[in-house]
Amino acid sequence: MGTLKLKACCSVPMRKKLREGYEISPGRITANVGTDKIWELMQGFIEEHDEPLFFILEIPTKAGDEPGDGSSLHKDVYYIDGLTREQAKTVLFRAGKLLINDGMSEFGFGGHESREEMTFGKYNVLTVFAEDAEKYRGFFEAYRIPEARPLITAWDTFSEFAPGSCSLYEENGRTVYDLPEELNEFGIYFAERRED
Repeated sequence: MGTLKLKACCSVPMRKKLREGYEISPGRITANVGTDKIWELMQGFIEEHDEPLFFILEIPTKAGDEPGDGSSLHKDVYYIDGLTREQAKTVLFRAGKLLINDGMSEFGFGGHESREEMTFGKYNVLTVFAEDAEKYRGFFEAYRIPEARPLITAWDTFSEFAPGSCSLYEENGRTVYDLPEELNEFGIYFAERRED
């Protein structure tokens, strides 16, 4: 298995240590997934859930909007509720390339009834929250992502002397900061500002 295909806007000093794989813990799966597979995985997750879906987008709070004295950083959280599978796939189609390559944001989809959720965040870490996490074993295997014990993510390789870095992805003048306006027709709304 080759080196993990990292997001365009993430840099990891020891990237050769990173491989695709997943690890199951109670109620959760953590996985390293290459950017070349995220589109398929998100679509697969959407297809598996015949229920109203939601979309979640987390982007860093802009410097001028940071509350307090700026000693801690925050992120702005947006949701779209009540999506059909087709609408969710349309949101993925419209926003996917920006989100998959962006180093600063996190996004995902979830089911209102099942309460299962799949998110993709910094340094290619994908997380699934599910009461019965074991049932996703076959899901990952179908995408040729093996179980890894232990799973080594980029976060495990960082140190004071070898940190990672993330930056904003831009394509044709667009960034993730444009998405709340672009997805307005789907009813996206600002939910909260939380500490990062």
